[in-house]
Amino acid sequence: MTREEFLGSLLGVAALPLTACSQPTAPGGVTGQPTAPGDVSGQGEQGPTGPRLIPEPDPNPAAPEIQKTEAEWRALLSEAAYSVLFQGRTEPPGYSPLANEYGAGTYLCAACFLPLFDSTTKYDSATGWPSFWEPIATKRVAYSTDDSLGFPRTEYHCSRCGGHQGHVFTDGPPPTGLRYCNNGLSLDFVPQGQPIPALRN
Repeated sequence: MTREEFLGSLLGVAALPLTACSQPTAPGGVTGQPTAPGDVSGQGEQGPTGPRLIPEPDPNPAAPEIQKTEAEWRALLSEAAYSVLFQGRTEPPGYSPLANEYGAGTYLCAACFLPLFDSTTKYDSATGWPSFWEPIATKRVAYSTDDSLGFPRTEYHCSRCGGHQGHVFTDGPPPTGLRYCNNGLSLDFVPQGQPIPALRN
């Protein structure tokens, strides 16, 4: 068994369709239609102040602030978390308990502890993944184009360490109309009132 097959057996990530994160499940368990290709490359929902657009990927992205070797990241992360954060895999829907976490608090990048999302922007997208309508600050996440399915999707990742978080779609709720569909393995949740850990160097 290859390492990839082994990780897939642990997570189900090797065979998971990457479109799954774009398929909200309606009440009764009926899977909705995936977001159309033309709807993920800049055309947003109509918000109260006009169209909400997915940020454009940076054609010349800066190198992550934190530079660690594969061995260093593997020593800090579980195999499952490493495969998502630094191999770009997608966990199965419903895999992470954070999908059903609605307490007040802050969601951090699981690799470097940069705060990425506040619980006030989290909502139930019926997808099985933690979903948010806005990051804490624009520059906390960076964007790139993912063509792995044959059409462009906008991937986002932690701007500090480059860890893969998920994809952003235009079927979210007001006020942004965006859905940041995040892997739970890429996040740590710190409940309100508890100290946020120092950034990992």
